[in-house]
Amino acid sequence: MQQHVVIVGGGMVGLSLALMLAKANIQVKLLEAISYPNYEDANLAPYHSSFDARNTALSRRSVQIYQELGLWDVLQQYATPILQVDITEQGSFGKARLIAEKEKVESFGQVIENAWLGRILLTQVRAHQNIELIDGVQVTDLKQDEKFAYIEAKRGDEVLTIEAPLVIAADGRDSFCRKALGIGFSTHEYDQVAIVTTVQTSKPHAHIGFERFSALGPLALLPVPGEYRRSVVWPVKKGTEHEWLGEENDQHFLDALQKTYGDRAGKFEKTGKRFSYPLSQVLAEKQAVGRVVLMGNAAHTIHPVAGQGFNLCLRDAHVLLRFLSEQLAQKQDIGEPTMLKAYEQARLKDQQRVIRFCDLVVRGFSNQNIILKLIRNTGLLAFETIPGFKPLVATYAMGLKA
Repeated sequence: MQQHVVIVGGGMVGLSLALMLAKANIQVKLLEAISYPNYEDANLAPYHSSFDARNTALSRRSVQIYQELGLWDVLQQYATPILQVDITEQGSFGKARLIAEKEKVESFGQVIENAWLGRILLTQVRAHQNIELIDGVQVTDLKQDEKFAYIEAKRGDEVLTIEAPLVIAADGRDSFCRKALGIGFSTHEYDQVAIVTTVQTSKPHAHIGFERFSALGPLALLPVPGEYRRSVVWPVKKGTEHEWLGEENDQHFLDALQKTYGDRAGKFEKTGKRFSYPLSQVLAEKQAVGRVVLMGNAAHTIHPVAGQGFNLCLRDAHVLLRFLSEQLAQKQDIGEPTMLKAYEQARLKDQQRVIRFCDLVVRGFSNQNIILKLIRNTGLLAFETIPGFKPLVATYAMGLKA
């Protein structure tokens, strides 16, 4: 049987999965709707819809996966380790702190700009002999029978017809493939928009990540390359984003950060251009139907409050690789539907735990009721004092217990 895979969607999840499969000697066709940027200029980091100005906090497990792929030595030069995490709520007494040295780990994870992560992944994909990359192509139809899945796609005036024993749909939260298969999904709108940028502060970041809950929204401040540079992700109420965007609002934005964070980071001196992204939760009712598997945001799009979304997707991809590798070793069909359903079941526990946790944090810290604030801050104090609780939370946050 011809053992090859078609991946629809060439964002960071699709590129990463393509490299995993290719290393396992599986032939991959990777389809992407948007034409990729030209990376011939080594000093240029042009943006793509998936390789944008946001930063991704790679968990320790995600770093391990890229190490297995042989990519981490290249990625590390653009990444910054998180050695400490401080969690506080504005105007409240509770606080919690995780320190990598005390948890006996090298770091809790690494922060890297999406533009650089995407660039390196794309460069590796283009160079790999087991991957055929087809960008600027729009998938228009997806069908399947007992033996194959069939894709029809257009690139300009050219019509492509592709068949494969397995199709992996990593085509985003508004997945065409999910719709074509008739897979239902649930949506929850958080009524929030994430404001994303990079700032410069008077105090060095010292590899400390802050999570600061405020009335405006949960504010994350993460260390990035450059001793005084920090990444900002600030979900604010939908409809207020215009207040924070545009050069004319630079000082207003910096003043709001200063008021929310106090002097922990010193003075907020400069801000880069701000970008905004609407936030919602989208969960597919099924992730494996016949010979098609949903992956990445097509399967589950979650709130970025704890930085778990991409890391969860990468763990999904790594587990799928294990299932497919076992099929190959046994010379079995890599698109066998029963095996794909077994993969789906194997991932549900980890997925549901992360989804529930992120949703609980957003809902729990968005309510400014004084009694709930007391409960939250008591919980943060308990986190600091209950023996064994910190290592457990750190293990989950690093993606080491899936």
